[in-house]
Amino acid sequence: MAKKKNVLDFIRMKKEGEQVAWVTAYDFPMASFAEQAEMDMILVGDSLGMVVLGYDGTVPVTMEDCISHSKAVRRGAPNTWIVGDMPFGSYQVSDEKAVENAVRFLKEADVDCVKLEGGKRVASCIRSITDAGILVCGHIGLTPQSSGQMGGFRATGRDVGTAKNLIEDALDVQEAGAYAILVEAIPPELTEFLAKKLDIPVYSIGAGAPCDGQLLICGDMLGMFQAFTPKFVKKYANIAEDAINGFKEYVTDVKEGKFPTDDYVYHVKDSKEAFEKLFKEFE
Repeated sequence: MAKKKNVLDFIRMKKEGEQVAWVTAYDFPMASFAEQAEMDMILVGDSLGMVVLGYDGTVPVTMEDCISHSKAVRRGAPNTWIVGDMPFGSYQVSDEKAVENAVRFLKEADVDCVKLEGGKRVASCIRSITDAGILVCGHIGLTPQSSGQMGGFRATGRDVGTAKNLIEDALDVQEAGAYAILVEAIPPELTEFLAKKLDIPVYSIGAGAPCDGQLLICGDMLGMFQAFTPKFVKKYANIAEDAINGFKEYVTDVKEGKFPTDDYVYHVKDSKEAFEKLFKEFE
């Protein structure tokens, strides 16, 4: 098992051009699988709202949801850097409330840092959390929590005007003290500029290759989430299809009396006669 990375490792990896691979996980088994695969980081994303809880988006996800799932992920991946995703409403109210909720992530779920969405509008929030001694990963571009303002889940930064805004957002996030930033669904040309411009690591989710690492949603890359697959996702497995086929075979075996066979039962240890005598007592 590889040694657990820390913030200095991620800074070094950026300087040396070594890519960071990370993925979302929401429970003990998936986190365990990711750690065994030697994933650099795991994000307990508020995407659990769609992937696990069946919501249409991330907005309904609560702090309790995120804390509970983060605890499970930590148990499954005790030696992996874990990022706790701050859900909608956990940091928008005030900087003080943001710090309070960030502290909860560290104290209750033992994550290594928190992530929150937004640029200049959350800069003071990022600064307050970092001033409290907590590491923050920023997130700009397509920000699911505010997708309603963007007209849905849309790529951004594809014209000069929105690209300029994103560059300013990224600079504000870095100046506020974030140790890294995630950019989502922006053009690779802009991603490359940001990765060269910023001193902190710049990670991509659907934002191309020229940066410091890549993130994907486990449900997307493993073929678990069937509602839709974003353009930027490469499927490395098709768990949904395998699971459905397995369930279908099980249903058929049960209906036709093929399961369970003698190989799948626990037989009595005492003699058959002893059990027959026992049963007669209750006739």
